[in-house]
Amino acid sequence: MAKAIDRIFTIIKSLGMSARQFDMSIGASNGYTLRMKKNNASVGSDILERIVEKYPFVNINWIITGRGNMFGIDAEEKPARELTFEEVEAIIDAKIKANEKEDLEALMDKIKAEINKTENNN
Repeated sequence: MAKAIDRIFTIIKSLGMSARQFDMSIGASNGYTLRMKKNNASVGSDILERIVEKYPFVNINWIITGRGNMFGIDAEEKPARELTFEEVEAIIDAKIKANEKEDLEALMDKIKAEINKTENNN
């Protein structure tokens, strides 16, 4: 079962950051997220607070439980405030990167299948 630290790494990847960059952005000690991941440890509430403060477009419910959307809010929730232009831009960028990755993986699978087919025909 995935833990909050696993979902935090999904966020880091979606934002196109390294773990170190993410740690620095939230004011965590250098290597914090990597240590937590390596030890399969629980993330402290202070770190969760820092993530929400720095990245308010991240759904804290998703980080903690895995339910709902990674970015934005769940349909049942009402926004506490309007998202800023930068927050909307970051959400869009993360979704574009995720789609690009899926498209690239599908293309790679197709190319590998064609290579295998060519090799088998020779």
